[in-house]
Formats: sequence, C-alpha cells, structure tokens
Amino acid sequence: MTVQSFVNLEKTIGYVFKNKDLVATALTHRSAVRESRARGHNERLEFLGDAVLELVATDHLFHIGQKTEGEMTNLRSALVNRENLASVAQEIQLGQYLFMSKGEERSGGREKDSTLANAVEALIGAIYLDQGFDKAQDFCKEFILTRLKALQAAGKHRDEKSVFQEKAQEIHGTTPHYEVTSEEGPDHNKIFTCAAFIGDDKIAEGTGISKQKAETAAAAAAIKEQGWS
Repeated sequence: MTVQSFVNLEKTIGYVFKNKDLVATALTHRSAVRESRARGHNERLEFLGDAVLELVATDHLFHIGQKTEGEMTNLRSALVNRENLASVAQEIQLGQYLFMSKGEERSGGREKDSTLANAVEALIGAIYLDQGFDKAQDFCKEFILTRLKALQAAGKHRDEKSVFQEKAQEIHGTTPHYEVTSEEGPDHNKIFTCAAFIGDDKIAEGTGISKQKAETAAAAAAIKEQGWS
C-alpha cells in the first residue's frame, strides 16, 4: 500500500485521514500479519466500527417514524449485514486497497463478502478514532443509510437467521440451531466459528468476531447452501 493508494480512497469516500496509520490498519487483513509481520490487522477496528455503525443505524431508524422494535431490528440488520456492507465495499472499490497475504489473494480474498464487509466496519472504526463520531456518522449516512429504501423494496429487511429459521420450519418442520465449533485468539480478540444445523445435519459454518456474528454468517451460508436465497 502506498500514500497514493490512500489518496485515491480518500477521494472516493470524501474523507481525508489525519492519521494515515489508522487507515493502513483498517485495510490490513489478518493474513498479512502472519505472512509479512505487519504491525497489526483490522479486526479491532472492525469491532469498533461495528458498534459505531449499529448506533448510527439505530438512531436513524428511531427518528424516521413510529416503527416497532421488531421492525427497527430487521431494518437495522438489513443495513449492517454482510451482504449490504460487501456491496458498499464494491461501490467504493475497497477490495483493491486491502493488504493481505498472497495466498489469501489467490483464493479470491479481495472479493470475499466477509472480508469486504469487515473492511467497511474497520474503515468506520478508523474514521471514528481519527476525527470522531460525527465524521463516522457522515460516512455511514452517505454510503450505508442511503440504501435503506432499496433494501426495503427488494425485501431484504429480514435478517438471515430469521429467513433460515422460517425456511427450515416451512420445509423441514423443525427449528434450526447453532453450535460454536471453534474459538481462536486471546479473550480480547477472539474469532468464533459457528455451525448451523437442521436437526442433526450440519448445513454450513460461518465466522465472526462475536458468537452472534458467527451465527448470522452461518445462517447466510446455510441459506445459500440450501438454495433458499
């Protein structure tokens, strides 16, 4: 990554970082640390950005009408889920700026929805640390919240776990369940892997920086595996 790379990205998102180390970290995939001993990867910033985005989305939804808690929850899920954030990353061409190992790149890492979505959250976290909540909120409003009407029109304001549960009950007559299959990393920086089951059959797995995110990723993968998307 070069300073010019940051300049091009900054032009795209309309934001100039005061601390370039923050954007460098936000763009660094975990694999790059293992291969090249980079100073740090973006998972802590992802964790922070996830929280900032959740607050921004919640505040926005609270103030745009008398929606029920359930309605706001589903709409927020549509805004912050992996599919939508990956689409945001594609819009701003974030994949080309990511720093990752050669092996990860060869395996299609720059196009993986999970990697792209995580990078968007890390970028939000970096903006928050660089110049505060208002600037992070501005980014979220311009690139994420503006997608709300389109998501509603496309019927995507239902979270993956709800969709997977409804389909499993409709087709198999049973409620799916989730199990944590692995935990990696120290307590302050864990990566969880969860499996989605229908009965005794494991349908798919997903990973995330929390059990909830890992379950959501597993549900999304299971929907795709079953051809229910």
